[in-house]
Amino acid sequence: MTEPSARYQVPGARHTAELVIERSRFLCTIERVQTPAAAQLFVREMQQQYAGATHNCWAYVAGPPGSTAHIGLSDDGEPHGTAGRPMLTVLAHAPVGEIAAVVTRWYGGVKLGTGGLARAYGGAVQEALATLPLTWRVDRVSLFVAVEYTAVTPVRQLLEQLEAEVQGEVYAEQVSYAVAVARDRVPELERGLADLTRGRAVVERAPDNAHP
Repeated sequence: MTEPSARYQVPGARHTAELVIERSRFLCTIERVQTPAAAQLFVREMQQQYAGATHNCWAYVAGPPGSTAHIGLSDDGEPHGTAGRPMLTVLAHAPVGEIAAVVTRWYGGVKLGTGGLARAYGGAVQEALATLPLTWRVDRVSLFVAVEYTAVTPVRQLLEQLEAEVQGEVYAEQVSYAVAVARDRVPELERGLADLTRGRAVVERAPDNAHP
């Protein structure tokens, strides 16, 4: 089994984009969701906000890009397979994780056919993705790091270089830090600490919510 990436892009903010096709209006709203429950909450919010619309169709990938572990979709009354499925296909092939999309349709009086609907719903999601603000989701690991006083300055420089967050520190016989570092940078941190301290640094995985 392939390990999920320790860092990937996610929506940076709620975002909307609109398409008008044959007088039907398709409004896509995108939100970051980290769990199926959060996705369902977002869907309900959109359903309430746009209760007067003809349809509120939706899809989500509540995990890393392309993950199929936590996905969902709904055609919300449109012909089967014409809304949720093309929306999910676009999301599943996007390099963005933890993402949900609701496409709200106001019917304009002209039938689009099943192929036209699929292109419209998928196209609305693509339109929103094209201008979606993004940020990075980083899978961080909590570690205890203990070093001698003579190593403090270079160690702090190393932590800064690796974008490790210092969450706590204690000065006793040694200097101990609680740090959170991106999972994919842990080997680099361990090598750097070993080099800076000639192997005398202590690095341990911290229990959840622990501080030195």
